[in-house]
Amino acid sequence: MDLQDANRQLQEFLGDLSAQFQRVPGSAIFLRYVKSSYQNDPVRSAVEFFLFLFAVQYLLSSKYSTQKHNYVPLSDEEIDDLVEDWTPDPLVAPQSALEEAENEKRPVIVGPTGPKSKLSNGRTVTNLASYNFYNFVANETVKEKAIQTLRTYGVGPCGPPGFYGTQDVHMKVEADIAAHLGSPACIVYAQAFSTISSVIPAFSKRGDIIVADKAVNYAVRKGLQISRSMVRWYEHNDMEDLQRVLEKVTKEQAKKPLTRRFIVTEGLFENVGDTVNLPKIIELKLRYKFRLILDETWSFGVLGRTGRGVTEQQNVDATEVDMVVGSLAGPLCAGGGFCAGSEEIVEHQRISASAYTYSAALPAMLATTASETVNLLQTNPDLLVQLRENIKALRAQLDPRSDWVHCISSAENPILLLVLKPETVASKRLSTQDQEFLLQDIVDETLANGVLITRLKSMPPALNASPQEQGWQPEPALKVCVTIGLSRKEIEKAGVIIRHAITKVVSKRK
Repeated sequence: MDLQDANRQLQEFLGDLSAQFQRVPGSAIFLRYVKSSYQNDPVRSAVEFFLFLFAVQYLLSSKYSTQKHNYVPLSDEEIDDLVEDWTPDPLVAPQSALEEAENEKRPVIVGPTGPKSKLSNGRTVTNLASYNFYNFVANETVKEKAIQTLRTYGVGPCGPPGFYGTQDVHMKVEADIAAHLGSPACIVYAQAFSTISSVIPAFSKRGDIIVADKAVNYAVRKGLQISRSMVRWYEHNDMEDLQRVLEKVTKEQAKKPLTRRFIVTEGLFENVGDTVNLPKIIELKLRYKFRLILDETWSFGVLGRTGRGVTEQQNVDATEVDMVVGSLAGPLCAGGGFCAGSEEIVEHQRISASAYTYSAALPAMLATTASETVNLLQTNPDLLVQLRENIKALRAQLDPRSDWVHCISSAENPILLLVLKPETVASKRLSTQDQEFLLQDIVDETLANGVLITRLKSMPPALNASPQEQGWQPEPALKVCVTIGLSRKEIEKAGVIIRHAITKVVSKRK
């Protein structure tokens, strides 16, 4: 058969097929539909034809039950045996020997946590374990305004800020904090801990890069974990190591798609007590094109002439820091936290920060309290002067005079962290756990003499985690909080009691 015969037979076949198709009822309507709707587009017609065939095949296919059991049936006896053998994983780690010993003697405060606090056993002790630095708890003006707000607005807003939870007092405290810091805008959260742990993942996502100080607190670490970003650590407050890490990250990312890059650090470190070198970090973040998230949870309300934090103390414009995060629950004796920055940064958090979007707004009473205490710090800088005098008086009784401990906190930090001297640890061969037990004995001895202090407990270990997986851990330390609610004489007396308790407990250790 030559080509002409094959072509002729094909034409005859197509002609017969066309004739047979035209005999089908509705074929003319179908052809007109294709020509008018698809403008003789054969590809589109073929796709729709295959979809039609798929629909027909699906309708004609055999039925099947979605209720069929795809597991092995078990008898009641077998089910009971499995339930008895099953042991759920613990939600929290079991108590250690130190925690059990501590809980047996844990003091319970009855009433307000003032400079002189009453315990459940009836004793009144000097309280150097709370963050009531300025004794705002006893300030009658703050109390009266809080009571008035409570009577006007009720206990809570009963809704998230974006859904009927925002009240005029919330907008006022945001404006007050922004004006106090010198930032364009501010956003207020309902809980201090969840502020930084929500701000970080609101901006940094999977694939982004975060360079963080190894000594950042637990809330910051939770934010880093939630963000799922790639985290690079640098040695605590080591600017040379920070520069090395930034250079390495910049070189690694030179030929990769552009990502968001952040430096995360604290203004006043919770676990170490020292302050950040902010001017140097600003210089490095501008040089390597990183954004800076600064956690001022413990420095806002403490450092600087009017308590504006580390930016005021080190003469840095707050607008040079991309995000300033702080707490209203510590020195200000209110509640919640805040993040200050540009208008764009603040507005982005209103729809992207989980702790703001999905949590009830800050109670109006606490918002008013925060506004009032910020105003007191602005108009009464003598409060900070008096606090620093008390800090100096207490340090003078502890650090230079004790043979066993030294203070690692910065000079203006009202939270004194007292760690055992290296020669003490070496001479008595103390492990980390031994130091914790020894410090707890000092806490108990100090309380027995009428002064309440505590230990540094800020890094909960992960369940079943090895020392390598736990990462950086703070040095065991005593935590002593200074307040202006006590006179200089009372502060010095408390310092002597603490020093004598340290000497008594450590000297007994062989």
